Amino acid sequence: MSSDPAAAKSIQNNLRDLMKNLKRYEELRRGAEPGLENINAIQDKIDNEEKITPINQTKLLKAYQQTIADSEKEEEELRKALDKIYQIRRLRNEMRLAARASGNKENIRRAAHMKMLASSAQTIPLWVGKDGDLPPELCGCIPADPAYVAEQGDMVAALVKGPDDENWILAEVVSYNQITAKYDVDDIDEEQKDRHTLSKRRIIPLPTYRASIESSPEALFEKGATVMAIYPQTTCFYKGIIKEQPNTTTDEYEVLFEDPSYADGYSPPLNVAQRYVIQVPEKKKGKL
Repeated sequence: MSSDPAAAKSIQNNLRDLMKNLKRYEELRRGAEPGLENINAIQDKIDNEEKITPINQTKLLKAYQQTIADSEKEEEELRKALDKIYQIRRLRNEMRLAARASGNKENIRRAAHMKMLASSAQTIPLWVGKDGDLPPELCGCIPADPAYVAEQGDMVAALVKGPDDENWILAEVVSYNQITAKYDVDDIDEEQKDRHTLSKRRIIPLPTYRASIESSPEALFEKGATVMAIYPQTTCFYKGIIKEQPNTTTDEYEVLFEDPSYADGYSPPLNVAQRYVIQVPEKKKGKL
């Protein structure tokens, strides 16, 4: 990774701010505990008396209003902390891209590389919107707007020509030419290290946010949906069917991949991270 002192200093500053945010959040959380205890005490009194008097009703309402206000302050501080984390991730990625541009490219063993790709998928941000917010593009199964242009360093699915057929591979964006509307992308597979120049219709940006079944179920592929997903321990996308959705924010999809070697034409269910599950691209005029 690049030793750019300005970038390194910026990361350190963001880390210090992050620690302040987390400390402030902990102070707010502890300060809100008496309010929760007060709600429980009032509720216990109401339960014991088996009725709610006007006085207790007023007390309970005020206690809830105060607790909601406290929770909103906690949420605000957590969002500030998340913003700092995203900034640190962005700076580290910029340093990595700068190092690659200067010719300092690390050689990573395949097993370690697969582990890094899995970690990358697990640590993309979880979309946490406010009440009434809709999931943005590239959150879970929400596709990018047709005018969207992936940035340098972004992960994409790329349709490339192979010896016998075309394949969807995991790739990293190197650049985009606004005049030709073509991308230069690098095959993410360290053993290939191929660069491809591809039209925009041969590129599918990958999700940049994970979706939660609790807060944004519409951003998850439904059970039975046909998708493209990375087959575990490879960097290629294959068609499959969603068997199960993620049940928690850290769970993965269960995917049945098309596989003629099995009697029913599908593999046993395999886990695939949200980041590596995308819509099946539409074909136009018989081809992409």
